[in-house]
Formats: sequence, structure tokens, C-alpha cells
Amino acid sequence: MHIFDEQKFRQTGPDGATAGQDRVLAALRAIVGADHASAELDALRRYSCSTAAGAPPPRGGGAPATQAEVVAVVRLGAELGLPLYPLSTGRNWGYGDACAVGEAQLIVDLGRMNRIVTVDAELGYAVIEPGVTQQQLSDYLQAEKLDWWIDCTGAGPDTSFMGNILERGFGHSPYGNRLQHVSGMRVVLASGAVLDTGFGHYPGARATHLFPYGVGPFIDGMFTQSNFGIVTRIGIWLVPAAACVNHFLCTVSDHVDIAAVVDALRPLRMNGTLRSIVHIGNDLRVISGGRVFPRSLAPDQSCLPPAVRGAMREAAAVGAWTVSGALYGSAAQVAAARAAITKALRGTRAQTAFLSERKLRWGGVLARVLGSSRAGQRLRAQLGLGEALFAMNRGKPNGRFLAGAYWRRRAALPAGFPLRADPAQDNCGMLWISPVLPMRGADVLELHALVEPLFAAHGFDLFVTFSMINERALGAVLTIAYDKEDADEVIRAKKCYRAVFDSVMNAGYIPYRVGNQSMGQLDPHGDVYWETVARIKKALDPDGIIAPGRYEPGRT
Repeated sequence: MHIFDEQKFRQTGPDGATAGQDRVLAALRAIVGADHASAELDALRRYSCSTAAGAPPPRGGGAPATQAEVVAVVRLGAELGLPLYPLSTGRNWGYGDACAVGEAQLIVDLGRMNRIVTVDAELGYAVIEPGVTQQQLSDYLQAEKLDWWIDCTGAGPDTSFMGNILERGFGHSPYGNRLQHVSGMRVVLASGAVLDTGFGHYPGARATHLFPYGVGPFIDGMFTQSNFGIVTRIGIWLVPAAACVNHFLCTVSDHVDIAAVVDALRPLRMNGTLRSIVHIGNDLRVISGGRVFPRSLAPDQSCLPPAVRGAMREAAAVGAWTVSGALYGSAAQVAAARAAITKALRGTRAQTAFLSERKLRWGGVLARVLGSSRAGQRLRAQLGLGEALFAMNRGKPNGRFLAGAYWRRRAALPAGFPLRADPAQDNCGMLWISPVLPMRGADVLELHALVEPLFAAHGFDLFVTFSMINERALGAVLTIAYDKEDADEVIRAKKCYRAVFDSVMNAGYIPYRVGNQSMGQLDPHGDVYWETVARIKKALDPDGIIAPGRYEPGRT
């Protein structure tokens, strides 16, 4: 077993550099090129910059451009006992960004591996590398005039498609449960061997990217939310372009009334009427879509006073909750879905509107007529949300829904927002907790009642979204937005995170993914699941080269 000698690595030579650093850097540059490897602090800044304060600094960073270079870097790590931390584009907002879990790991930045290997226009799939972004794949399909769309997340145009899938993220479209629409992975193991999953290991297999299971044990899931290997290629299914797309928005004025709406929509999600992922956001999720915390109206406060929050809610024309989803299909199919939704919500207190592109165009005309009047401002706010949702549900990513990350940032939204949104580099404070709960209105109210007092006790507004991530479960995203320039607020944010995380775990609402700061807090003792994971890790990576600490309970 190779153990990296940290003391020897840090021994300083006559020129002020360390002999160990020089050797590692020289070997890394020989693999990826001198311009793509560094141990200098300035060059590595983005790998220690996070929306979670206190990210560990890396030992160095290298950016391979090919699978062969990834294999060589892994073998270098094995030879030296050097821990490696791979990332795709490093935009894992709210969960760790571009930072390693543990200290002094070598970042393996796969952003240069950004080839769209193939797109099958007949069967509707793409094979991509880790650095391919949402914007890149969307632009490719549009430029080639293909009748296929991508599934978008709200994480922004420059996020990695593969990175989000490997974290088991979800988007908006009928293919929003992204991992269910993946077939065929290529993985570099800690030994340097290259593994093709499914049918991919059979030469000439014709259905590698069409039928994910292959023959034998189905192991693709092992390489999601794990540190068992470095995925360098993946097959993803594209969304068929729909002849007709409508969007529906439901406004719920009173908090408790959201329960009935969840229960009314659940059967439509189960029977396929609602094929897209339906999102349910509280008022702050919508209000924060285009502005930061109004410090002039609430000086020296980190929570909105009720009167200010009410005025902002009124200006944005939203209630306590906003429910949104897309309807796809032929004109007749969409019309039938609209009728089913209208009927299902008839007994609730939701106000429902259906949006089409035609309505948005006429709304734009009316907004110009109304000008800067209060009604005009309200209409423009509604149109902005509608236009962003329409783009997302047609496979055109944007960063509008990252605005909440900037809520407590002292400066205004940066120039070029939302296209260049980068919360980590822009010094935003944001922590996400993502529990999963049964798709029942009672559970929505129970979880909200559990966490709201904890946010209030620590001095933070509760941002929350519930998403119908499949036909029976809701994925919640609870956001702690805080001011990274306020030392006291940073401390309170960390305490709030710990309190909320522990509370949802104890209540049985287990997060579907966790941030770097939580991976070591998962309790492995007596848990056969985590003991089995540890045995698999030991078999595939006995020296612990790849991302030590990542989803390894008790180790950070």
C-alpha cells in the first residue's frame, strides 16, 4: 500500500519550493501539459472558493484533456499514494462547488474533456464527456436543427451535464429524473483499468446507449455519489421536441392550503398527465429571482420583517406558494392535460393560469402599454418568470433560478447576470439541505413546521422548493442564504445548517444528496449499507486514491 509522505512533500528546498511539490508538479505537467497543471495559490483559488465558508485548500490541480491522460494521472496518484479529487466543471452549487472533501487533495479538473462524442438523431441519445455543459449541448442540438431537446436544471448554462447526473440531480422536463435516462458509462478505476458498463464492454454491441442494464449485475449506480472511479463518458437520452408546450402556474395565498394542492396533483403525476417535474416554491424563492436582500428597508437584519416581505410578495404578484410545471405533447394532449389539472384543482384554493408562447407575446405587448405603472411592473415580473420557465422546458438553460444564491450578498447582482452566474466566485453564502419526503400534503406541512423555527432561531429566512422528482416522492431544497462578509452570520449559518440537517435526518426525511461538510457526519456504525459501501471501496481502490472522504461516513 502506498501512503503519501506529507512531511517529505512539504520539505522546503533552497529556492523556497518543496522537493515533493516539484516532483509531483513535473510529473503532472508531463501528462497534461505545462499550461494545465499548477500548485500556485492564485491558480488554484477556484478550487478553494465555495458558497460554504471554510473550504479546504487543494494540494494542486491538473486538467487532463483525454481519457488516456486521466488514466496516467490515476496511475501517478497510485504510484505516489497521492489522493485525487475529480470534478467536472466545479459548479456543484450549495453542496461543495469545485472544492475537495478533504484537505491537500490534488484536483483533477475534467472541464477540458468537453467533447460531444456522438449524437444519434434517429434514436435520440448523445454520448458526452464530463466537461460538456448544458449550454454546449443545447446549442449543438439547435445548430444541427435536430428535433431533440435537453433536460435542463436551474443550475445555470455552464454546469456539467454529467456532473449533475452523477450527483443524481434532477431537472424540469419529462426526463427530469435524469439518472433514469442514462445508458452506458465509461469509468477509469483506481488501478488505471477502464470499465465500460452495460453492454459497452462487448465489442460491437449495438444497444450500449439504448438499454442500460446489460447482462449481469447492474453496476452503473455505484459510480454515482461515490468515489469508486472517475467517469469519463456517459450516454444520455434526449427529450423529443414537443409540438406543443404549455406552462401552468398555481398561486396559493395561504400557507396551509398548499397541502390540498399537492394531494390534488399527485394522481396526475402518477397517471402520466403531469410528465414534467413539478416545482413548488415559497414566496421567497420567487421574490429572490431578480434582486438581493433589501438592506435599506431592513438595516442590520438578516430576515425580512413581515411588512417588508408582504410588500415584496405583493409587488411580485405571488402568494405564499407558487406551483409550476410544463405540459408536453400534441395540441390535443396539452388541452386534455389542462382540463385534467383544472378539474383536479377545482376543490382547492389555488388560482391557476396556463401560459402559452402566444399568451407571453400578448403579455409583452400589454406590459409595454402599462409602462411603469404598478400593474405594468407586476405583469413584467410574471412575464420574466414565464419566459425563463418556457426556455428551461424547451431545453434552453439560463441562470435566473440561481438568483437566490445572491440574496445576502452585499453587492447588487453582478453585470451579465444571469448568463454568468457563479455564486462561489461571486462570494455568495449558500448552503443547501435536500431532504426527500412522501408526496403528501401532510408531509409538506410537517417538514416546513419542523425547519421554519430553526431558520428563525438562527436569524435566517427560509427559502424552500418542493419538487415532484418522481411519481411518489418530493425532493425539497432548503436554502440557507447568508452574508459571507459577516463573521457572526457565517457562524450562525453553520449552526443553522447543523440543526436543520440533524432535525430532518431524525424525522426520517433523509437528504437525497449531501454537501462536502456533511459527508463525514453520516453515521456508519452498525449500518450494513455503509459497511458494504466501505468493502466495495476497499476492493476497487485499496489505497484510497480517488476522492478519499467522499461519501465515506466518519472520514473527511
